[in-house]
Amino acid sequence: MFTYLSGLAAEDLNDALTHAGFRRSQNIAYRPACEDCNACISVRVAVNDFNLSKSFKRVLKINSDLSAARHAPESRRTQFDLLRKYLDERHNDGGMANMNSLEFISMIEETPVDSHVVEYQEDEKLIACVLMDRLSDGYSMVYSFYEPDQKNRSLGTFMILDQIQRTKEAGLDYLYLGYWISGCRKMLYKERFQPLEQLTKDGWQPFIGSTF
Repeated sequence: MFTYLSGLAAEDLNDALTHAGFRRSQNIAYRPACEDCNACISVRVAVNDFNLSKSFKRVLKINSDLSAARHAPESRRTQFDLLRKYLDERHNDGGMANMNSLEFISMIEETPVDSHVVEYQEDEKLIACVLMDRLSDGYSMVYSFYEPDQKNRSLGTFMILDQIQRTKEAGLDYLYLGYWISGCRKMLYKERFQPLEQLTKDGWQPFIGSTF
């Protein structure tokens, strides 16, 4: 299912649809609707109850040398170059594997809602980047990518930890992480950020995983 986001009501519509399990891609909000399957489960972190584990503290310490800067949703060549390296090494069989520069510009800049980009740099070199949407009760991580060669930094985990802190500082309650699918190796990391909530037929509930 999908609908277009446009006009003065785009932000309110995106907000309501995100709460209902939709995700945004440019000016479209979408939600999987497969017959006899509800494997895609929307999840969010309750940031005000989130506590750092020892492993999370280690990730923050390892990345304490990085600088972070928030920007308007404007694409940069350095971002695209990093994305291409990330896709080629981590997701070369995915739906975005052949993304070109024009498609990347559209992904970043075609937003009818309150969006921003956070860049993470090591000695002025871009090594991680995330596109974020502002909602009424939180932030939504639309898409993130990072330097795949720096595995020791756990940059994917670090960006989530940093966005949890930014969400708290903004006085918001939730960080939306998109979909979780049981048994999907690439999505297992989301389970680590407790307390996690999942969207059920009865609304948002504490995360218990698949119920089918």
